[in-house]
Amino acid sequence: MNDVIVVASGKGGTGKSTVCVGLAVALVKQNKRVLLIDCDCGMRGLDLMLDVEQEILFDCADAVCGNCKPAEAVYRSKNLEELYLMAAPFDSDNEISPSVFKQLVDELKAHYDYVIIDSPAGIGSGFVTAAAPADRALIVTIAEPTSLRGAIKIRRKLIDLNIQNIRLVINRFERKHFEELDCYRDLDEVIDISGTQLIALIPMDFRLSSIIQNGLSGQSWCPAMNIFDCLAKRVEGYIVPLAFRG
Repeated sequence: MNDVIVVASGKGGTGKSTVCVGLAVALVKQNKRVLLIDCDCGMRGLDLMLDVEQEILFDCADAVCGNCKPAEAVYRSKNLEELYLMAAPFDSDNEISPSVFKQLVDELKAHYDYVIIDSPAGIGSGFVTAAAPADRALIVTIAEPTSLRGAIKIRRKLIDLNIQNIRLVINRFERKHFEELDCYRDLDEVIDISGTQLIALIPMDFRLSSIIQNGLSGQSWCPAMNIFDCLAKRVEGYIVPLAFRG
């Protein structure tokens, strides 16, 4: 299997990059070899989350421009041997065209079980590039109207790009906040409005954010990590119940 998954969100602040890292770590725990590609040009963050920021010499723009071989722009996570990263360029002017990025991913994916692409938020040119090589997509949203509107737009754009295998991840869910917000009857209404089948419901957990933001993924643990183990199994095609039901 050489599966390419783009992880997208309609607006910033959904925790999309955290989902990318959590899913990648869970897949590695299931004996998969995983490459994370950061496509958020000018705003990269996965190098920090994997604690390899000091090691980055080349990024994906260098790989496509011929400044290095593609393999030279791939860095192994310190905590998990089978988890790798290709960083985004610091400069937002170094955006890559969809066709060139697809060629790069097509060359790399033969060496991995999964390639997970962290797309920039929104439906701009960076998103189109990130989605170009994808076989399927995860849309990350928060159960709030503005975030959900973005998820709907992302779904439409993915379908326009001929990506049909799309699943929804509701992130940072907290029952009390959801009820106090009083925008929806229940989570089923959120899912219905999104028009996308739910694959994971992830609770608000500051311990999870702390672990990932401090580059400790694969080294430290908290209960929310179990949700990503379930997500990874569902991505693999196993029929398992949601690990968290809110």
